[in-house]
Amino acid sequence: MKKEALECMGRAKKRGSLPLPLYAFRIPAGFPSPAEDYMEGKLDLNDELVDCEEATFFMRVSGDSMIGAGIMPGGMLVVDRSLEARHGKIVIAVVDGQLTVKRLYDRGGRVQLCSENPKYQPIKISREQDLQIWGVVTSVITRLD
Repeated sequence: MKKEALECMGRAKKRGSLPLPLYAFRIPAGFPSPAEDYMEGKLDLNDELVDCEEATFFMRVSGDSMIGAGIMPGGMLVVDRSLEARHGKIVIAVVDGQLTVKRLYDRGGRVQLCSENPKYQPIKISREQDLQIWGVVTSVITRLD
């Protein structure tokens, strides 16, 4: 783990919060069940989505190359710069000055940025290309219309 991540873990988060009701039961996605009126407490989405406040930022998505990972056009990504970009993680990358969100493939000296949509081919990174990883995507927020 990066030093920044270790520094952020366990630290009390001091930011404006907006606690909203959190109910203690899980909502069935199959057949309906009788409603329960048991509120568990309040939930602040910052506590659920942000591990390291100083290294976290949000980005809006355009394009459909990551829909197989649940990243839809117009969705919002939660990105943590303190996390290590490892094989299999979804990352924000800059390739030759161009930003993209892709799944990182890094095995045996071969680096690729892979889409989660069969319409798109992987981006094979050569030694001549400039690749920078800005951060690791930790969550996706998608509004349902």
